[in-house]
Amino acid sequence: MADYSDILLDLKRKIYKPVYFLHGEEPYFIDEISDYIEQNVLDETEKEFNQSVVYGKDTDLASVVSLAKGFPMMGERQVIIVKEAQVLRDFAKKGSGDGEEEEKKSGAVNPLAAYLENPQPSSVLVFCYKYKKLDARSSLAKTIAKKAVLFESKKLYDNKIPDWITSYVKGKKYAIHPKASALLGEYLGNDLAKIANELGKLFIALPENAEITIDDIQQNIGISKDYNVFELQKTIGTKDVLKSNRIVQYFAANPKDNPLIMTTASLFSFFQKVLLYHFTPDKSRGNVAAVLGMNPFFVGDYEIAARNYNTAKLKSVFSYLRECDIRSKGVDNVSIEDGDLLKELVFKILH
Repeated sequence: MADYSDILLDLKRKIYKPVYFLHGEEPYFIDEISDYIEQNVLDETEKEFNQSVVYGKDTDLASVVSLAKGFPMMGERQVIIVKEAQVLRDFAKKGSGDGEEEEKKSGAVNPLAAYLENPQPSSVLVFCYKYKKLDARSSLAKTIAKKAVLFESKKLYDNKIPDWITSYVKGKKYAIHPKASALLGEYLGNDLAKIANELGKLFIALPENAEITIDDIQQNIGISKDYNVFELQKTIGTKDVLKSNRIVQYFAANPKDNPLIMTTASLFSFFQKVLLYHFTPDKSRGNVAAVLGMNPFFVGDYEIAARNYNTAKLKSVFSYLRECDIRSKGVDNVSIEDGDLLKELVFKILH
């Protein structure tokens, strides 16, 4: 299985393979690789004659392979990119192995499998198969893995997003404060394309090599530096009743920007880590950071919260969170607004 960084490194070194099959649930990495190929393998003059971009809903595998078998005009190579390949009729057929059952019944040979036995060396054929995986059990997938570049684009877990943001920002010759990275990850979720788009606003606004801070995010993206879920976690962890209530009031007044379901999920994750901290024998900062899967910068917040919430209190906290979640979905809830549910939840946690 090919690695994202290795593929891009080879492409930048002008090392091209005849076939790339990019599949998986995370579209961002697929787009990054295919966009690089589309923009950089051929120069502008060559693209006019030797670059074809087709869409799965408009073609079939035999037609794509026919294009790939052709020869470049007045150039060394040609590029064929199949976007939305997951809806290509040959892959969308029902049955095991992406249409493999029908092929067995008809005795037909998959056109791509046949092509991979002797691909056109002057062609670069790219399949963008998004939002799902090619069936690894199929003979086609096994053939692709042996004869082509097979890349699976996996969704990142939420706790990996801040590290990805830090790495992405570094690659653009910027730096980012850990708290700013965590805040972006929390509010933008694991949609990498959306995160990259928002970071693009910061790159335009800031000089190269600058460190992105919470203030920068507030000014350019619109996420409040004082009224956000991380500040709520921190104030609840320190049992700062006044600041906690200010944030809760802000959330209640701005429910669209601070949905209750996201807030309760974040608080649940926070207290899960506090509980895990209690049961971690080696409480050195580095070890705790590794166990909790976070930047060491944040470990102090959990040290304080653990002092304020023993395991008995945490049991009650989880009960309050579950109750709030159920009531927010309409169970045992007599027309109580989300803002009032949050106020009640935070009151119970703090007292």
